[in-house]
Amino acid sequence: MPQSVTSARPRVVVVGAGFGGLEAARRLARSPVDVTVIDRHNYHLFQPPLYQVATAALSPADIAEPIRVVLRHQQNATVLLDEVVGVDTAARRVEARFGAAQSYDYLVLATGSQYAYFGLNDWPPLAPGLKSIDDATLIRRRVLLAFEEAETVTDPAIRQRLLTFVLVGAGPTGVEMAGAFAELAHATLSRDFRHINPHTWAGSATTTPSNGDPAQVCGLMWRKSRDNVA
Repeated sequence: MPQSVTSARPRVVVVGAGFGGLEAARRLARSPVDVTVIDRHNYHLFQPPLYQVATAALSPADIAEPIRVVLRHQQNATVLLDEVVGVDTAARRVEARFGAAQSYDYLVLATGSQYAYFGLNDWPPLAPGLKSIDDATLIRRRVLLAFEEAETVTDPAIRQRLLTFVLVGAGPTGVEMAGAFAELAHATLSRDFRHINPHTWAGSATTTPSNGDPAQVCGLMWRKSRDNVA
């Protein structure tokens, strides 16, 4: 059953607590409405420096803040930790995975976006995107483990494969990631490893255009991923 409405004021349900969802909720702070923010995480993620988490320059806690803290002083806002699994537009309510359905007068869907893999559904485990803390920590783990394995192998060809990274997309995130990979190699490898010399490192951080021919991009990613690219 949907949660009963205890106020005569219009009820606004905001699904998603990213930049768009939080901005919508905060803009309604002085409006005569009741705002409910629903997100499957209890924190707001500041995405721009996410690449720094992926390259071990920042910890996840540095770029995440509890949603309840952000909206602490907004008396007309309520935060719910849940996942919306459906919307009944006729009944004006959203269905939640765990909690009660939430009735609304106005609905804001700010759930963000996801990467496209051109129909190749087996690629996400091999080539993760970078939109969440889970993505960033997965990339960081794979990169650091690649460094560790490269330290132990003696075959130059295997070492080169381990230290070769492909970035699809040369927008702000792709360019920053490429630079961060180089900085990580020079700052970390030179101090902490003995058998990898960053100044003669044969590996590379390569960016490929994500707005070109999908077949060409997919072909390049597939050739790299089958060579055990992290």
